[in-house]
Amino acid sequence: MILNRRMLFAAGLAHFMMPVSGAEATGIQAITGTAFGSTWRAVLPQHSDFQTARNLILSAIRETDATMSPFRSGSEISRFNDSDSVEWIRVSPATATVVSAALNTARKTNGAFDPTVGGIVGRYGFGPNRKLGKENYLGISADRTGLRKSSSGLTLDLCGIAKGYAVDLISAGLSGHGLANHFIEVGGEVRGKGLHPSGRAWRAGIERPAPGDRSLHCVVETGSLALATSGDMVNSYVVDGRRYGHIINPSRGLPVDTRLASVSVLAGSAMEADAMATGLYALGSEAGPDCAAALGMDALFLVRDGAGFREIMTGKFASYVLR
Repeated sequence: MILNRRMLFAAGLAHFMMPVSGAEATGIQAITGTAFGSTWRAVLPQHSDFQTARNLILSAIRETDATMSPFRSGSEISRFNDSDSVEWIRVSPATATVVSAALNTARKTNGAFDPTVGGIVGRYGFGPNRKLGKENYLGISADRTGLRKSSSGLTLDLCGIAKGYAVDLISAGLSGHGLANHFIEVGGEVRGKGLHPSGRAWRAGIERPAPGDRSLHCVVETGSLALATSGDMVNSYVVDGRRYGHIINPSRGLPVDTRLASVSVLAGSAMEADAMATGLYALGSEAGPDCAAALGMDALFLVRDGAGFREIMTGKFASYVLR
């Protein structure tokens, strides 16, 4: 299970946790495991069919990893990347769906989210791909069963969106097997369905993006929405006083260098939240909020301001925050 490039923090939960304590912990049970170089967690009402839930989760993780992992040589994405052909290459409907969603996010963010920057990601040590194409996402075409590149050097990296797809796949599978009330977290991306056994909506915490600080910045009542965060505090390294993160600024061909510490996005699907959080983070502390506002996205931007953080919220994000 090696899809995610976050190999340096396999034990980390990125920016999310679901705070459960006191009386509200009654009536729930969690199952956990590893996935994509990180972890997964499912919270379900007690007396649920946990074996069925575990099997569904592991199946979704295996499917996503086998088709979309750039670290797995036999995956569909790796075969596409290794090919020099500019003809249509057949892929599964799942891969075609995720690539189409990635291209849609690229268009919405004017290329700030670009699934063709994997070669640059690899150059800075965050992935296996070293192939540098001369074009961008505009050179990729996708239909329901196939992908095509306009030049042989183009490659795809879906690590900024495929984990969200896996969360959606798990959630749909659980709902389809009668487990309508559940909360899923995979590598920090979360989605709830139904209600917490106490009768309230599901909640998730957003961590304060500061070194060595695992405290919560705020708690968000997500309900049945998905929540994803992108930032540079976890999957990054420092050389000569400069931090290099895994998120690339496509217009510069360099890791994002910004006062923006993190972006959290609420959306109807984890796939959308995952990709939009990455794209908005790549846009930075000024263009990011402008883009989110123009798109009507519910987002929280935490901008470094001295020793603390300045909040910028767009859309209806503020209405979901519980202080």
